[in-house]
Amino acid sequence: MTTIVVIAKETIPGRVKTRLHPPLSLEQAADVAAAAIQDTLAVASALPATRRVLLFDGNRTPPGSEQFDVIPQIGGDLDARLGALFDEVDGPTVLIGMDTPQVTVETLTPVFADWTDDVDAWFGPANDGGFWALGLARPTGDLLRGVPMSRDDTGAHQLRRLAEAGLRVRTLPELVDVDTIDDARLVAATAPRSRFAAALRLADPGGAPTTPTRASSASTSPSSTAVAQTPSPARSTPEEPLS
Repeated sequence: MTTIVVIAKETIPGRVKTRLHPPLSLEQAADVAAAAIQDTLAVASALPATRRVLLFDGNRTPPGSEQFDVIPQIGGDLDARLGALFDEVDGPTVLIGMDTPQVTVETLTPVFADWTDDVDAWFGPANDGGFWALGLARPTGDLLRGVPMSRDDTGAHQLRRLAEAGLRVRTLPELVDVDTIDDARLVAATAPRSRFAAALRLADPGGAPTTPTRASSASTSPSSTAVAQTPSPARSTPEEPLS
């Protein structure tokens, strides 16, 4: 009885994946972003969710979202938008972003099988210090509002917020979040048969393949209950996580 939410925005050139430009053109970056969304929606569609939601910023919803309930993103900062989402949904809910197209059904399977009495939340860390997934057994936006977003210590702040609320957290594998062209090449090497990889090969035919690391691929073994970390001094990043 779990809801899956994908947060995404319309792939308008100049509004998405701008850090891939250069070497990609803004149009190519938008095409790569569109492919990433389609990969993510395909995984969300294959999971045994009781409800599928697209938390969307834009007017034209992407292909593959036809069976999703569309919730428009509210205005404001990302923490407010995520908070509004978790106030609106009921029951166990997991949110994933559009920037980790290498995610697989196997990566997320524990979330749909292990909502036991000793698990209140699931947390998927990203390699840039943010997070690619957040699941809450009892959703409330207060667990996100006020958390500083788009920073390299966002994940540490979010984990601390969960710990301060007394939640027992299990962690999912760390994934590479696609921000730069090196990230994109690494993720494409990890998931070479994905739509994302095909779009990147078309846009970046001379790009050198990158050897996948542990963080780029999705191990299916979740770790034990997470311990909140003390956030370190942060640097801001221009791309928002999860969108």
